[in-house]
Amino acid sequence: MAQTSIRQNLLQIQERIANAANRTGRRIEDITLIGVSKTHPAITIQEAFQAGVRHFGENRVQEWEVKRVGTNNLAATWHLIGHLQGNKAAKAAKLFHCVDSVDDFALAQKLDRARAEASVPAKLRVLIEVRVAKEETKSGVEIAALPQLAEEIATLPHLELAGLMCIPPYLLEAEQVRPYFRRLRELREELQTKRGLPLPVLSMGMSHDFEVAIEEGATEVRVGTALFGTRAMK
Repeated sequence: MAQTSIRQNLLQIQERIANAANRTGRRIEDITLIGVSKTHPAITIQEAFQAGVRHFGENRVQEWEVKRVGTNNLAATWHLIGHLQGNKAAKAAKLFHCVDSVDDFALAQKLDRARAEASVPAKLRVLIEVRVAKEETKSGVEIAALPQLAEEIATLPHLELAGLMCIPPYLLEAEQVRPYFRRLRELREELQTKRGLPLPVLSMGMSHDFEVAIEEGATEVRVGTALFGTRAMK
């Protein structure tokens, strides 16, 4: 996709974010756009950065290992948003600023150890991915197990537990997704009030439904197709 198209798409996305924020009396500055750059080449990420995108989301550690060579000059924040296998945790802790898909304490422990061994002064920011719908193909911690997992991760010295993330079912009507976003917000509020955990981040909403997510409290939206166009097939 040409840079002019990415720039135009970004302007449209920013307008949609602003309108959704205004409808609920929220500040635009409190909502972060994560450009989902998975399957897109480094040159496309460069173009998006030049257009103004500062956060990028990748799905696979090995794909990012290759692409990061072409993006080392960018002062961007890199998020791992895909499911992370335990054997990739050590690399992920060194390659990303944020791992937004933690759903298991053993995985969190591996990230914590790897971050310590990497001698990186900053903590690794992590989000807990919550399975908000009964979909066997989706990863994420079960709702009933969320409080214990959150308390356990909060004790790890090299991780910063910042909030929750979800990938709800894909439904054609964005309004149908609203209950899942609302549920994630309610779970965050319960952890804050009952467990005393400061969790400022709610990562939810993608290209077709991020406006509804913002109305329900999203602080980060993950937008790929609306920004970059249709992903290349792997």
